[in-house]
Order: sequence, then C-alpha cells, then structure tokens
Amino acid sequence: MIVPHTTPPSDSAPEPARTVRKAVVPAAGLGTRFLPATKATPKEMLPVVDKPAIQYVVEEAAAAGLDDVLMITGRHKRAIEDHFDQAFELEQALAAKGDSVRLDAVRDPARLADIHHIRQGDPLGLGHAVLCARHHVGDQPFAVLRGDDLIDPRETLLSRMLEVRDRHEGSVVALMEVPPEQIHLYGCAAVEDSGEDGVVRVTGLVEKPSPEDAPSHYAVIGRYVLDPAVFGVLERTPPGRGGEIQLTDALQELAAGGTVHGVVFEGLRYDTGDKADYLRTVVRLACDRADLGPEFVAWLREFVAELENGGEGRERRLAA
Repeated sequence: MIVPHTTPPSDSAPEPARTVRKAVVPAAGLGTRFLPATKATPKEMLPVVDKPAIQYVVEEAAAAGLDDVLMITGRHKRAIEDHFDQAFELEQALAAKGDSVRLDAVRDPARLADIHHIRQGDPLGLGHAVLCARHHVGDQPFAVLRGDDLIDPRETLLSRMLEVRDRHEGSVVALMEVPPEQIHLYGCAAVEDSGEDGVVRVTGLVEKPSPEDAPSHYAVIGRYVLDPAVFGVLERTPPGRGGEIQLTDALQELAAGGTVHGVVFEGLRYDTGDKADYLRTVVRLACDRADLGPEFVAWLREFVAELENGGEGRERRLAA
C-alpha cells in the first residue's frame, strides 16, 4: 500500500535553496463549461469569495518560493493581465479615502511575483501551452499549475513536489486517488513503490482511460514540476485525445525512461472547473474566513434546516 505524504510540523530551520524558481500557469482555455458567464469574462477570473480563482494559484506558487510566473493566455484574456498589474486611479482613490485594507488587496496581486504573459494563439491543448513557455523557461526545471485545480492554502503540496525534484531530478507529478468511476476524467498513472512515504515511481501514464483500462486509481491532478527535457518530447508529440497535444503523452515517454516521480496527495483540493465543485469551493473557503465564516456558517445552518423541513420557512417568506 502506498502511504500518502503527511506534512510534518514546520520548524525554524532555513530551507535549502530551490533549484526551481519559475512557474507556468496555463490560462488560455475557452471556459465553455461556464457559459454564458465566460463569454466575456475569463473563467480564471471567476470570483472565489472575493478573489479570482487564478490569484489563489499565483499565491500558491509564491508561497512555495517561485518568484517568476509566466501565464499562458489567449484572446479575450486581457482581464487577467490587468488584474496582476497596477491600477493607478483605483489605488489613488482608495489612498485618498484612507482605505488601507482595500488598497493592500488591490496592490497584492502585482506584488506576488515577477509576472509575465504570453498568448498561446490556438487552443491546441495543455502540452502545446507548456511548449509555448520554452523560450521563457530555457533549460531550467519549472512548475506548472493548472488554474482549475485550487489547492487549499494550508497545504504544502507544491513545496513537497519541489523537494522531491531536488532529490531525484527528472519530473514530478501530483497524484490523488479517485473512485474508479471518476478515473476517465483524468490522466491516470501506473505506479510502483519508491520506498519513500508518499512518493512513487511513475512507470506510465494514460489520458482519460476507461475504468477497465486504467492502470491504477491514481489521477494526475493539476500540479507538475517538469524537467526541461519535456520540451523536446512535446515538439515531436502528435495530437492525441481530442485532437490536442497532451502533456500526459509527453510524460508517458519520460516515465518510460524512469525519470518521473509522483507525490501522492490526500489533502484539500478544489476543482473550480466543474460548476458544482466551484460552488462547493466558494462555500468551503467562505466558511474558513475569520471575517465571513461565523455569520455565513450560522446562515448555512438555518438554510439547511429549512431544506430539511421541506422549505417551509422559505415558502412562508415568498408568500408574504
């Protein structure tokens, strides 16, 4: 049995210097699952409580020590660039009011990291989006963070993956065990024990297999630490499932060479690419907020009690 990694208590010892400093955030998708909301608004800018989803992703990268972030965007994604830029007029208005809390909130996105943007052009898949980062990344290892997957800010998955990369080199993927009936929604990894708790050797990968063809129940979730060798593989990777260049297909070739490890994650992950999971994400993170949680949780309890009573209180209010 593979034992998922459990984060040990932190101590005051300084961390060793990281060999990975750059992160790539693919954000060029069309967001069709959230139409019509995403007709004019990038799906990455949909609010999760009071911050856009993509800000949580950049905050995660910055918290792991990645201070250079490249966003792969597309047409009609200008709002993402604006969000991580300065807003002089708004900042001046808030400063004039003495509203330091909102002023800091407006300034924070631009201060998280050194943020760059390029456009993918044609939406040819995650593998193609990663390949677009080649000139920016160069011959350095780098992290890839998908914006649909939010990892709870209290988790240290990305830092753990960077540690594994420092020890083993090669590439590292994040894995999560999912029910068999859900494996067709993910890339799936064939794994073997590495002798290290929470870390496995990845021997193969399959993009969205049927349950009967899946080599395991371990799904690849949206966090990767990639060796620059992946670029050469992506260049010769033909379009795969859905007519797109799949990152999974390139990682399959690297895994066959024994250079891919997986970190098994059992923590809190939120899938904001699905409508129902997006709503659950907003509720969960709102409940955790010190400024919103107590009042919101109290309201939730009342609301759930009404639902359990057949909505009688709501019916009376609507009839009044």
